Amino acid sequence: MAKRDYYEVLGIARTASAQEIKSAYRKIAVRDHPDKNPGDKEAEERFKEAAEAYAVLSDADKRARYDRFGHQGVAGAGAGGFDPTIFADFSDILGDIFGFGFGGGGRRGGSGMTRGADLRYDLTLSFEEAAFGTETTLRIPRLENCETCSGTGSANGTPPATCQACGGRGQVRYTQGFFTVARTCPQCQGEGRVISDPCKECRGEGRVEKERSITVKIPAGVDTGARLRLTGEGEHGRRGGPAGDLYVVLQVRPHKTFRRDGSTVLSSMTISYPQAVLGTTVEVDTLHGKSPLEVPAGTPHGRDFRLRGQGIDRLDGTGRGDHVVKVEVEVPNPRNLSPEELQLLRRLAEIGGYSVKEEKGVIERVKNLFG
Repeated sequence: MAKRDYYEVLGIARTASAQEIKSAYRKIAVRDHPDKNPGDKEAEERFKEAAEAYAVLSDADKRARYDRFGHQGVAGAGAGGFDPTIFADFSDILGDIFGFGFGGGGRRGGSGMTRGADLRYDLTLSFEEAAFGTETTLRIPRLENCETCSGTGSANGTPPATCQACGGRGQVRYTQGFFTVARTCPQCQGEGRVISDPCKECRGEGRVEKERSITVKIPAGVDTGARLRLTGEGEHGRRGGPAGDLYVVLQVRPHKTFRRDGSTVLSSMTISYPQAVLGTTVEVDTLHGKSPLEVPAGTPHGRDFRLRGQGIDRLDGTGRGDHVVKVEVEVPNPRNLSPEELQLLRRLAEIGGYSVKEEKGVIERVKNLFG
C-alpha cells in the first residue's frame, strides 16, 4: 500500500513551522503511544506512521528533499520506518504521554498581511528527460505585487486608515442574549484597515495578475508523482505578506521499449531456440547505449539478466540502478520454416525420443509456400 503524505499524516499544512510540526506529532504520540494503548495494533501503526513522518519533517535537510521529490527523495535516508530514538530529546512529549505535566504552544496574530497562495503546475516529461534530468521554462500566471502602489493598494502611497467600524481589530462583536458573537468586520473585510484612495491599477487589491517565465531544473531520476517545490514562486502575499510556493508535479510518459521500477530499467528481448540451447552473445539496448550480454547455454524462457549500473540515477545520490533484461525464447511458426528446417526438427525429436504430431503433407505445403 502506498505511503500517505507525511503532512497529511500529521494533519498540518506544508507551510507548518518546526513548532507546529512538533506540536502535531506530540498530539498523535500522546493519543496513540503503545504504552497507552496496549494490544491496539491500529493505534500502534498510527504511532509508527507519525514517528516516521516526524523523523523526516523535523529534519530541515530531509524535509527539503521530501518537499521537492516526495517519498523517493528520502528513501534510504532515514525515513525507512519507526525510529525509537526519536524520543531522545523530547521531554515534553514524554511528559504528555506519561503524565509529567509538561505543556506548551503558542498563537499567532493576524492583520491585513497574508501569505500568497501556493500554485501547482503539472509537467509532463519524456522517459529520457526523467532519467537524465533536464531544464525547462514554465509560463506561470500568478498574482504579483502591484508596481504602481508597491502592493499597498493605496494611490500615491497613501497609507490605509484604521477601520472605524472595528477599531482595527478586523472583527465586530454582537450580543445575542447571554452570548457575544465575533464576526468579520463588513467594512474592512477583516483587515482592520480601510483604503480611502484605492490604486487605479490594482483597484485597491495591491496585486495584479501577470505571467512569468520560470526556469526549472529537473534532476535525474525523477518519476511520476514527484514534486518539485520552488520556494517563493507562488502568488505574492497581500499587503506585503510572504509569497507562496510553486509545486511542479511530474508525469512521465511511457517509453516504447523500456519500463522502470524505481531506479531499475526493465526490458525484454527475443532469442531463438538454438541460441537459448547453445548460448550466444547479443547486444542489448539500454538508456546508455548498446551493451553486450552473454547468454549461457541452456537459458530457459523468461530468465532475467542484470546489467549493473545501466539504469537510472537514484535521487538520494546513492548511485545508479541496473537494467534488467528478460529473455524470451521464440517458438518459430512452421509456416516460416523451410522443408530442410522441418526435417531437422523431426530428426531432433526422434533423437530425443519426443513424440510429435504426424501430419501428412506438412512438408509439401511448406514447399508450396516457397514456390
